[in-house]
Amino acid sequence: MLNDVIASDKKYYMNTFGDRLPVSFTHGEGMKLYADNGDIYYDFLGGIAVNAIGHCHPKFKEAMKAQIDKLVHTSSLYYIENQAALAKKLVESTCADKAFFCNSGAEANEGAFKLARMYFYKKGLDKSEIISLDHSFHGRTIATVAATGQEHYQAPYRPFTNGFLQVEPNSFEELEKAVNDKTAAIIVELIQGESGVHPMDVEYAKKVRKLCDDKGIIMIVDEVQTGMGRCGRLFAHELYGVEPDIFTCAKALGGGVPIGAVCAKAEVAAAFEPGDHGTTFGGNPLATAAGLAVFDVIETEGLVENSAKMGKLFKDKLEFVQAKHPDKIVDVRGEGLLIGIELKPEIASVVFKKLHEKKMLTSLCKGLTIRVAPALNITENEIDLFVEKLNETMEEI
Repeated sequence: MLNDVIASDKKYYMNTFGDRLPVSFTHGEGMKLYADNGDIYYDFLGGIAVNAIGHCHPKFKEAMKAQIDKLVHTSSLYYIENQAALAKKLVESTCADKAFFCNSGAEANEGAFKLARMYFYKKGLDKSEIISLDHSFHGRTIATVAATGQEHYQAPYRPFTNGFLQVEPNSFEELEKAVNDKTAAIIVELIQGESGVHPMDVEYAKKVRKLCDDKGIIMIVDEVQTGMGRCGRLFAHELYGVEPDIFTCAKALGGGVPIGAVCAKAEVAAAFEPGDHGTTFGGNPLATAAGLAVFDVIETEGLVENSAKMGKLFKDKLEFVQAKHPDKIVDVRGEGLLIGIELKPEIASVVFKKLHEKKMLTSLCKGLTIRVAPALNITENEIDLFVEKLNETMEEI
């Protein structure tokens, strides 16, 4: 069966992913994914930080089945009960005053860029430049690639939409120098996930907030990967003690159903008026039912608190393995259940492949760092299993 899937993929699917890991899954439960040959894998990547409540959570399944029985899509021409309810939930749970729903993290960041530019356009101000950080990742569309501070993502798609530039992360001096009269917004991932789980300094984040206040600049926080409890708070900016003017989320918000959100303070959100922005699929009844179900599970099962508790435990145990193998593990870093294990360059790909062979699913960032982003309801036994397999791998190579 797997060989048939691979053959069909190679024949009909655009080759954007190359040769993938040789496995195809048929179903899942919690942290487990079941391959078509019956093998059981443990999803320590969480669908790239998407499956925050695990695979096929009973409440989530029930909500999805109930919604499909009623209604999947109507369009933005009509009021949508679930959409209004999920917007209320996001606003009442965060520093935002308004929310807008789309279909992905990239689309959410595009919406944030448009909102920032529209805000100043309607004030009659010539402010359109957006500053982001080197090593960041904001999406795959033309504008979000322009904001992504990684040359290998950018090179094939130049020239970009004008007005995007990158500066070194955690260097406030460089950021301050880049700001000018045309700067509309600064966008930051407070923990850069795709580049290898690199947190910003708390002091840096607070200085960015003050700079934006002093210069009349919009602060955007990209919470696509760090949101919905991933880092031990509902959103990572809470860890840093800053309130953004706009923040974006996606990934875990829908538990696997595509959805993204642009969340903003009232003054900034008011820049969008009828006709300024829109979507066909975004926030439809099915996607927003998924978002409501995810919120329900996270709240009723205390998963934000569990993320903080299990994240600390996980990190402590990984640091113990690092102490045993200092010649192989360079660093362990992250917050909550977004953790990066940086390895010596010569062994990183070997470790990644061996973990996969041991049925531990992770990703390898920048060819150096094993990224783990498991379900927020992970147990200590599951953490111990991963730590055991990692330690085994360290001893084998």
